[in-house]
Amino acid sequence: MRKICVVTTTRADYGILKQLMFAIKADPELQLQVIATNMHLSAEFGNTYQEILNDGFVIDKKVEMLQSTDSANAICKSIGKGAMGFADAYEELNPDLIVVLGDRYEMIAIVSAALFCRIPVAHIHGGEITEGAYDDAVRHAVTKMSHLHFASTESYRNRIIQMGEQPETVFNVGAMGVDAIRSLKLMPKEALEDSLGFTFSSPTALITFHPVTLDNQMSSLEQLSNLLTVLRAKKELCCLFTYPNSDTDGRQIIEMINAFVEENKERSFCIPSLGQFRYFSALKQVDFVLGNSSSGIIEVPSFGIPTVNIGIRQKGRLRAESVIDCAPSVEGISKAIDNALNTEFARFAKEVENPYFRPDSAQQILHILKTADLSQILQKRFYDIPFQL
Repeated sequence: MRKICVVTTTRADYGILKQLMFAIKADPELQLQVIATNMHLSAEFGNTYQEILNDGFVIDKKVEMLQSTDSANAICKSIGKGAMGFADAYEELNPDLIVVLGDRYEMIAIVSAALFCRIPVAHIHGGEITEGAYDDAVRHAVTKMSHLHFASTESYRNRIIQMGEQPETVFNVGAMGVDAIRSLKLMPKEALEDSLGFTFSSPTALITFHPVTLDNQMSSLEQLSNLLTVLRAKKELCCLFTYPNSDTDGRQIIEMINAFVEENKERSFCIPSLGQFRYFSALKQVDFVLGNSSSGIIEVPSFGIPTVNIGIRQKGRLRAESVIDCAPSVEGISKAIDNALNTEFARFAKEVENPYFRPDSAQQILHILKTADLSQILQKRFYDIPFQL
């Protein structure tokens, strides 16, 4: 029986991975192992490992790595602590294959430990570009330490091959989060409002602003300050905030958001994380999404609403025509929000195609995890593309 170890670091990646986890668990020829780490284990971020347990999964190992601050020094130490924890976890669980998703800094600890423990890695969402964050370098590093690659578009598949990965190990399966939208029965508006203690009045924006770790022109805190200045001026706009991730400056961003909510209780609300079910349910009720999260690029277009994407954090990612990119200035953000609320553009957003959609993403991945020949997979050969000037 092949042991497939899925490592989840945040509520967001678990929301995407759990469809695959259910499929692995249900397959009699596979054994699911689950490792929860980083933000999942933090009371500050909601102890979201509990959601994994509530869904009926067993968490085989918890790997502590999150530090009490989010400075660059603390994140470096988190990676070191995580590598030690994953070395012990892999030795105990002895998985045949490790599955990871995305590009967060935790991936460095997860896959480097797997490399030296001689355990193959399957990586989901490689080949993408986000030039405004160090996630970009992490993602590509994870690709070179992985052995099976599940890209979300054909252009991303081609980029992974361009990085020297053998074509037969790289698969375009679409984005699981987008495919999952089709099968979810979402919460009615009233039930969602009762769950949150928040009323969806039009217009409402769902806002997630993450740290921008590689923008030398304007810091994350300056960009957020500009965003909040715009929101203070647009008094007719209701604001539903979710927390940023645990990258550098994340905690200061939380403080600024909470201060804004305290000043604007009548029209704003903040929750650490909605989880996939409530997040998707909320997308059915809001007028647009605002911030710099990858979800605004990947999943939101499938709901037929605009995305206002601030700054360069997602620069380089393929996007639907319903995504409005703007500079992180007061003027740029304000104009983009006005465009998103324009009746004609809102109507246009309902008809756009999502480039990340492919049917049955999780089942495609499951089949490959189940049937791939792992006997020689650790010995990677670089795939050379003929060079032309």
